[in-house]
Amino acid sequence: MAAALPRRIGVFGGAFDPPHTAHVALARVAIAQLRMDVLFVIPTGVAFHKNRDLTPAVHRLEMTHLAFAELDCVVVDPRETQRIGPSYTVDTLLELRAEYPGAQLFLVLGEDQAQAWGSWHRFREIPGLATICVAGRADSTRAGGIFDALSPEIPGLRRLEMPPMEVSATDIRLRLAHGQSVHPLVFDPVARYIAQHHLYRTA
Repeated sequence: MAAALPRRIGVFGGAFDPPHTAHVALARVAIAQLRMDVLFVIPTGVAFHKNRDLTPAVHRLEMTHLAFAELDCVVVDPRETQRIGPSYTVDTLLELRAEYPGAQLFLVLGEDQAQAWGSWHRFREIPGLATICVAGRADSTRAGGIFDALSPEIPGLRRLEMPPMEVSATDIRLRLAHGQSVHPLVFDPVARYIAQHHLYRTA
């Protein structure tokens, strides 16, 4: 007999350049608080909103597999890295709706992603495709302000309760560029992969 399709599906996108401990902590919180059957972790392809070139997708995908390896219900999904041209969340949600008819989708956002909500491609369509779930990061007052600002324009917006974590990929890349340790900001398998492939070093 065929396995039942998941009914509660999370979608967690980002550059994951590199994936770090706060990404995984947010995934754990989302899985538990939203009672998800599966969480698709989806590295960005061509990011129209970034003012820098991303690390090649093959490396970001492999690091993401390593970072989330211990979470059984996480699936690292490469679909956005395989698209030609810019990669948009709305397209991913439409695809998942078609692949899992009747399932409830939850779009998991960190605070930094939520801050840029109004600049997202076709962002007004997204709440009709998935429940938007926002978690704060280090500054709970700022995170609360973002949540309160988005609530009137996003029906059904949900808050994910998450302990403060002062971790950012930007800081990690800067540390690596200067030859500094990134323990414990990234997991050891990710740190070893970065070292093995000489990622984030300055020219």
